Amino acid sequence: MANKVLVAYVVADVLFVIMGAIMLAFSVIVKNKLAENAPPANGTDAVINLLYTKFPLTAGIVNAIFYFVTFLFTIPAMTMPTRGWLKFSGYLVVITALFSLIIGLDLWILTLSVKEQFVPLWSAQTAQTQDLMQTAFACCGYFNSTSPAFVTDATCSSPAAAALVRGCAAPISSFSNVFVDDIFTGIFGMSGVGGLLILATSCLLKDRKERERFRYIDEKMGASRTF
Repeated sequence: MANKVLVAYVVADVLFVIMGAIMLAFSVIVKNKLAENAPPANGTDAVINLLYTKFPLTAGIVNAIFYFVTFLFTIPAMTMPTRGWLKFSGYLVVITALFSLIIGLDLWILTLSVKEQFVPLWSAQTAQTQDLMQTAFACCGYFNSTSPAFVTDATCSSPAAAALVRGCAAPISSFSNVFVDDIFTGIFGMSGVGGLLILATSCLLKDRKERERFRYIDEKMGASRTF
């Protein structure tokens, strides 16, 4: 009969390494997308690309490597009955989960100041990209039509018309907050999986300790019967 505690540990461990694979895939894909520097297809795509430049992608790749290294150390922890490897891998899980938590907190902090941090990003964009964002979010300029100045397009056809339309800061900030919220919530979920593995590690350590104690008692009883 399979050890249920060990089975639970294996399931948590598999989920843990899947979280690392997801983080690695996301970080590498986004890094490659930014490196290509392809023109955005629409305004929301432009905003997402600009937000990505604020993401700690390199830290995400390093964190993903921690997931895989930790998983490698859990293999002997699973296969060997001793508790040394299991304890060491448990410490690595704690470090990895805390690393993910820090990345999630960094993205959460970004949502608190996205309106201000987006100003230089907006100003650095070409008129075509600003046009896409104005069209997508039905706005003119950033804070308002004059600060920074709007780009003439179908939405903002003249200074008089642009003055009657809201600036892009509010709608872009709302969109950005929802977008980043989903991502850092997912990262917090990865930390939660790490917490689950820590709990499973503790249970397996306790189970092995009890088995070791019973084995020691059996050995003593067996030895006493020989006399």
